[in-house]
Amino acid sequence: MNQTGCTTAVEALDPDGYVPVDHPGVTVPADRRHWSTSWSAYRPVNITPPELRPAALAQEVPDWAEGAASPADVRNWEQRQTGALFPFERDERGWPLHPAGRTGRTGRNLGRWGENAAADPIVIAGTDQNRQILLITRDDIGVEAIPGGMIDPGETAPKALVRELREETGVDLRGHRPEVILGRAIVDDWRQTDHAWVVTTSALYVLPATVPAKADDDALDATWYPAASMAVLEDAITAAGRTLYAAHRPLIARALAYLDK
Repeated sequence: MNQTGCTTAVEALDPDGYVPVDHPGVTVPADRRHWSTSWSAYRPVNITPPELRPAALAQEVPDWAEGAASPADVRNWEQRQTGALFPFERDERGWPLHPAGRTGRTGRNLGRWGENAAADPIVIAGTDQNRQILLITRDDIGVEAIPGGMIDPGETAPKALVRELREETGVDLRGHRPEVILGRAIVDDWRQTDHAWVVTTSALYVLPATVPAKADDDALDATWYPAASMAVLEDAITAAGRTLYAAHRPLIARALAYLDK
């Protein structure tokens, strides 16, 4: 790598200039992350998967994605900015810029350009040392995660929280109010790029005891894990030969901290 940090795995480019969707991107030094910092040598890698590239979109648009091949094809940026959970700016081309700064990657591996709104229901059963948390094994990256997902167009976050939980685990919390809406956060999602990212609304549901759960939709498994603390949870996941999704650690930690108050 040279001193600009812009040559990471350039050899991974395919003939059309794309890299694998899980490519970590070029290295972005902390002092160059913010968009206000000029960086003329910045060359992010493009992680757009085959089904979202221009030629493929011209033939068929996946049911989970918008048909815009680039941000230039989106016509409602002002509306998207007004409705965004986290404010974001656009560059001189009119392209949206990740609120947290440069990611080292460009293109899109999410449903929409700009902000993608998600909902993450954190379900905990029991109290104190007997607490357990319901997690799924994601089918895309094979890690343990909160059973959440993207909010559908026109859907509210509360409805999405219940729907995602039911679709992925079979647990139906319709009629149950969350203990608390923990807040909204930008997720360090593995699919994010400079121009497409995830913002989630997370809510805590507390049950007196565990209920049957069965994986469905895009979950490979649904498991109750001991969650007296983050350390207990991570030890249990490791003992099961699995890994906790890093982007969900802070969301779960916030839920446990709330219960420990």
